[in-house]
Amino acid sequence: MRELSVPDDREIRYILSAMSVDVSIQEVTPGVRSLERAFINYPHQLYQDCPFWVPWFHADMRVILRRRHPFFAYAHGAFFLARRGGRTEGRVCVVENPRYIQQHNIRTAHFYFADYPDDPAVSDALFEAAFSWARGRGLTHLSGPLLFGGATGSGVLIRGFDRRAAMTMMPYNHPWYPNHMERLGFQKHVDLLSWKIDPTRFELPERVRSVANLVLKRGRFGVVRFRSRRQMRALAPHVAALYNTTLGDHPEDYPLSDGELRRLIKDLVSIADPRLIKVLTYDDRYVGFLLGFPDLSAALQRSRGRITPWSVLDLMREFRRTPYVIINGAGILPEYQRLGGNALLYAELEKTARLRDPIHADLTQVAESTGLMVSDLETLGAEVYKVHRMYRREL
Repeated sequence: MRELSVPDDREIRYILSAMSVDVSIQEVTPGVRSLERAFINYPHQLYQDCPFWVPWFHADMRVILRRRHPFFAYAHGAFFLARRGGRTEGRVCVVENPRYIQQHNIRTAHFYFADYPDDPAVSDALFEAAFSWARGRGLTHLSGPLLFGGATGSGVLIRGFDRRAAMTMMPYNHPWYPNHMERLGFQKHVDLLSWKIDPTRFELPERVRSVANLVLKRGRFGVVRFRSRRQMRALAPHVAALYNTTLGDHPEDYPLSDGELRRLIKDLVSIADPRLIKVLTYDDRYVGFLLGFPDLSAALQRSRGRITPWSVLDLMREFRRTPYVIINGAGILPEYQRLGGNALLYAELEKTARLRDPIHADLTQVAESTGLMVSDLETLGAEVYKVHRMYRREL
């Protein structure tokens, strides 16, 4: 007698989803509040029992949905909901970013805000909508997750599911997401490594410390430190210009427009502790930067995305008492790296990791392709504890 095979759990879920009510896709029209609410609220439903997900502010999400963010001054996008039986079952955003296409010479669309249950019928429907939108604009690939550069974070989390996201500077997702990406035909593009820096173990080798001290003694390199947000705002345009030069060609980035840089400055200065921001100079030219922030994730979780007098007060309290620091942005112009600039940058990183007496500092999303920095961080005692993967698929 022929032996019957028993389907595993994943096959059973796929069979059941195929037998269930069909999934339909609805595009979110800007300004239609019911659809905007559905897009904004869906992840609160999906992650309601998850202590590691950190919500965006609803107000910031509405700015994006209504294309009022400066990113949409040159980019195009669409936002889709998956619906079944009158309920929202998933969401995805897909964009065409001409500045990324020009920088990296690939006609790719990008996706972001891709959230769905462990149900192939839903993820299939969402990404088929994204594929169709991208093909309709003559694009040849779909990549992501990536929205706009700067502080939003990129990639699908593939390691570190038991660790809280660093504010909204990195995405969080359920463990089933990578399986859906691979089933849909996506392949790895690049991994982004987030590092835990334990201040008690993160030590500069004496050789590196000596180089950093020597270049400062020579007087050509210098370090600008800040005491107030007003000082930061005055120098912010110079730091923003360095962002495009040092990071704009990385696989998870692109050169930001002037409008995006102004928005990035506004967003980051509002949450910055001036002591955690450093700017490197060489002969009075701005050549490098290090951007650190108090980790406000716990207060953002308590706010549930809403800006109220209580949530603002709670954020201010968290700013003063949080035992964690996020370092999201470190770079130096290439021509100054071999002149001792890298050693000086790491010396300032060590000092920043010890400011505010944190339990640990989180250095977010270093591309694995930056081999020298990855090697240096390992030497200094940093530990990779989260990995996000950017995927790409040919259409």
